[in-house]
Amino acid sequence: MSAHEMRLPDTITIGRGLREMAAELVSRACFGKNVVLATSKTPYQLIGSAIANSLEQRRIELECHYVEHARVSDVQELEDMVDPEVCGAIVGVGGGRVLDVAKMASNNSAVNFVSVPTTASHDGIASQMASIKGLGTAFSAVLRPPFAVVADMEVIEKAPFRYTASGCGDLIAKYTSVRDWRLGHRRTGEHFGEYAASLAQLSAEIAMRRSRSIGAGDPDSLRTVVEALISSGVAMSIEGTSRPCSGSEHLISHALGRLVENPPLHGECCGVATIVMALLHKANWKRVRRALSEIGAPTDIHRLGVDRETFIEAMLMAPRIRPQRYTILSELKLDKRSAEEAAEKAGVF
Repeated sequence: MSAHEMRLPDTITIGRGLREMAAELVSRACFGKNVVLATSKTPYQLIGSAIANSLEQRRIELECHYVEHARVSDVQELEDMVDPEVCGAIVGVGGGRVLDVAKMASNNSAVNFVSVPTTASHDGIASQMASIKGLGTAFSAVLRPPFAVVADMEVIEKAPFRYTASGCGDLIAKYTSVRDWRLGHRRTGEHFGEYAASLAQLSAEIAMRRSRSIGAGDPDSLRTVVEALISSGVAMSIEGTSRPCSGSEHLISHALGRLVENPPLHGECCGVATIVMALLHKANWKRVRRALSEIGAPTDIHRLGVDRETFIEAMLMAPRIRPQRYTILSELKLDKRSAEEAAEKAGVF
């Protein structure tokens, strides 16, 4: 077995009222040097400004940068603000777009990254993966994981529920991604990590078991969602790849990102694709659909705002997005007719 490196966050903190804790972890991460805070308008108002004030009281100089998109140009703008001689850390305060940009800029600048999520929309909260447009690839890049993660539930609870539902779609996607990984192991002999796979599978199971309480907005269930998203990130860090958490359903989501000008949220696409991929795996696709419905996540292309032809095109494009990653789509080699029949049977049309 070839060796791979496990790089995990130094500290993960989940709770309520963690503004001071966030500032303490940032001061630890930056080693007394300056800090760049990457954020956007609402996250800055919710918690970013409080972190900035606490850092200033600790006499840590800080510059603030508002992230517009998750593109290479945004990463470069942030990198231009970082001089590793005087800057010790980048703090990402916001949703997935902000965290991905901050994560990549910190990786490229060789400074620590502190992740302060304000939504529970996908599993990038604590992972070493980041999806950035303009890299010449439709899938996520492998970077360094965050030095620290601070998930303040008081802040995350204020986010629109759509983001939580998207996060649940990303969690439930592990129901098929682990199956794809096992299939790839059997067909190609690639390494299959039982422990990382079990962590990923557990995240999907928890989201499906608690689907009703999540949909009802139960605070304890929302915290469980955040913990499961973090656990998924840890599974990827243990394996050193996104393989435990990203299979055929993620490839379809990435394909939709190419085909649709303003695509739905990543987790929303993953959730709908998981229904169809579970059917192709001959797994319990009805359970997947039911759980997503109880949560309040999309279960069909109409809720995604994607037309029938585009979704079929995404299913056919998906195996070419990452051809070295063997999935059920590699196995079945669908044509337009068989893809349409599967989506129709799964009820996503």
